[in-house]
This record gives sequence, structure tokens and C-alpha cells, in this order.
Amino acid sequence: MTASAHRPERPERPERPERPERPERPERPERPERPERPERPERPECSGHPEHPGPTTLLVIAKEPVPGRVKTRLTPPFTPDEAAELAEAALYDTLQAVRAIPARRRAIVLDGRPGDWLPDGFEVRQQESGGLDERLAAAFAGSTGPTLLIGMDTPQVTPQLLAPALDFDAWDGCDAWFGAAEDGGFWALGLAVPDPRLLRGVPMSTSRTGAAQRARLTAAGLRVRDLPPLRDVDTAGDAERVAAAAPAGRFAATLARLTPVTGR
Repeated sequence: MTASAHRPERPERPERPERPERPERPERPERPERPERPERPERPECSGHPEHPGPTTLLVIAKEPVPGRVKTRLTPPFTPDEAAELAEAALYDTLQAVRAIPARRRAIVLDGRPGDWLPDGFEVRQQESGGLDERLAAAFAGSTGPTLLIGMDTPQVTPQLLAPALDFDAWDGCDAWFGAAEDGGFWALGLAVPDPRLLRGVPMSTSRTGAAQRARLTAAGLRVRDLPPLRDVDTAGDAERVAAAAPAGRFAATLARLTPVTGR
């Protein structure tokens, strides 16, 4: 028999060190509450105060009041100089009414040069050449966004008369505003989207001009709202009626001053 070899004993494994405890995760800070959105301020009413501009650009198409170039149908009975004085007074009253009402921009589209009658707050744009339809079309072509154009022959116009077409909701469900003149023309035209094609080719200075222009708008599928009809100042009789309708204006005062002197 052979003797068996002696196996050495295995050394004991050292104990594994205990794993350190994981530190507790810090609690996530609570998200701050979102601040409430402030309520939108109410739209100011069309109160006629220039510090609350509305969405509409206001244009006044006019001629420089030069004797012999303006209000020629007032001569006779008035002299060319007197007719120019009345034209300047009519323009002054018109611009004051426009200046007193909220508007995105105000501009005078002028044939001629500005004078002392032009108040602050107006851009001056030169009229294009051509017939009246082309000049009106060009005035709208030079504007963007809702635009209302009026003339200088209705000095009895007031902010209250213009307000419906200049309020913040004036163009809700409306594409055009139209103000007919009592002589068959029109004294105001507003377009939500200025398109000169709506004016080109419309026969001007006739007793059917207003009807033709309004028909052009409706034929184009526009939704039209109306402003009150007004009388243009073309003749001496017109001047008397308009002055009576707005006795506190400069136009009425100028007419009263000129009439006794000339005996008319």
C-alpha cells in the first residue's frame, strides 16, 4: 500500500465589506405654480381720443386751396380768392374731425403743397396724376390694411359720423364702408383690403358715380356697410346748407364773414 498525499487546507475567504448605504435622494423641489395670465384689457371704445388708435388708416384726398384751382363752381357768386378761402376752411374742419378720432395712421393725399391749415399728426402723400378714379385708386394702392378715404368737400363731418367705420370691430363681417353724397357721388369709401381695381374705370363726377361705385363693390362680392349720406359743397346753395348743418365750424364762420361783404 502507498500513503496518500496530504492536501493543504484552503484559507478562509475574507468577509466582503458591507456596501455603504446609498444616500437618500433629495426630494425634488416643487415646481412653482405658473402665474396666471393677466386678463386682456378690454378694447377701448372708439371714443375719439387719439391715444387709443384703431385698426384703420384714414386718408383725406384734397387739393391745395389755391385761387382758381379749387371750388370753381362757387365762382360766381364768390371770387376765386373767396372760393379758395372757403375751400381752406372746409379742409381745416375736415382735418380737425379726422384728427379727433382714433386711427392707425392719418394721411392727406394732396394735390399741391401743405400749408398752415395742416395740423400735426398727418403724413403728406402726393396725389398721382390721371383722372379722379386713377387718383383714388393710387391712394388706396399706397395703403395697407383697412383704409377709409374721405374728401375735403364735407366740412360738416364729425368723429361720430366716422366712428362706425373706425371702431375696433368695424371690419367684423364687413369688407367695405360706403358714404353716399346727396348729389349722387360719394364722400367716403373704406376697404378692408385696399384694391385699386375696385375704383379704376368707375365714371366720376356724375349723378350716378355713387351708385356705380357701390355696384362695383357688391359685384366683387364685398359685404358693404353704409355711413350716413352727406351733402358736398359744390355750389353757393350747398355752402349755405352745409354751414347751417355745422354752424360752429370754421367753414360756417368763413361763409358768414364773406357773405355780408359781397352782398350775397
